[in-house]
Amino acid sequence: MNRLEFHFAGQDLTALPSGALWWAATGTLVVSDLHLGKAERRARRDGQLLPPYETQETLDRLDSDIAELAPARVICLGDSFDDLWAAAALADTARLWLARLQAGREWIWIEGNHDPGATDLGGTHRAELALQGLTFRHIAAPEGRAEVSGHYHPKVRLPTRGRLVVRRAFLLNARRLVLPAYGAYTGGLSTDSASLTGLMGPGAEALLTGKTMHRIPMPC
Repeated sequence: MNRLEFHFAGQDLTALPSGALWWAATGTLVVSDLHLGKAERRARRDGQLLPPYETQETLDRLDSDIAELAPARVICLGDSFDDLWAAAALADTARLWLARLQAGREWIWIEGNHDPGATDLGGTHRAELALQGLTFRHIAAPEGRAEVSGHYHPKVRLPTRGRLVVRRAFLLNARRLVLPAYGAYTGGLSTDSASLTGLMGPGAEALLTGKTMHRIPMPC
């Protein structure tokens, strides 16, 4: 599997092409911003129709990573559901799929701004989680150290052979690791935006996801 290994806050971690983070020493798989039920929420709120299979596409990708790595623990870094009503409206097939993925492993839902409360979909719910020196939360904190977060859906826009290629990306500096959105049909914030360059500061890198992964300096 194409992947990028790196050292962060005293830990050896691996960025996967899917946008998941693998922490082999603890058997932990981390994903962020699944936004399950996005199509249902958009239809309910503003009548906009998205392709109805975004939830299954996201679950299929997660299923593949879990089958490959057999994690003992999965941490979902918030905005796992597009809102709490979308979580309640998940089809029985999606609920059963999640139950199968959770079976035999610890599953932790970190609360996000889209899903700030508990659901009835198994696992445990936390505002944030401290684990062996790392802090897992949805949105990076101003004072964050050794922090793994999501929320921003960072994307790199690269001009290639006369066209613009958009790639989801991890963002990395000495203090913070920001994960890309894992869910299908999620938008994103350009890595050269003031919000992300201000958050990450000088010397930060973007780790591009996809079939061929690269590390490039920010801003990009």
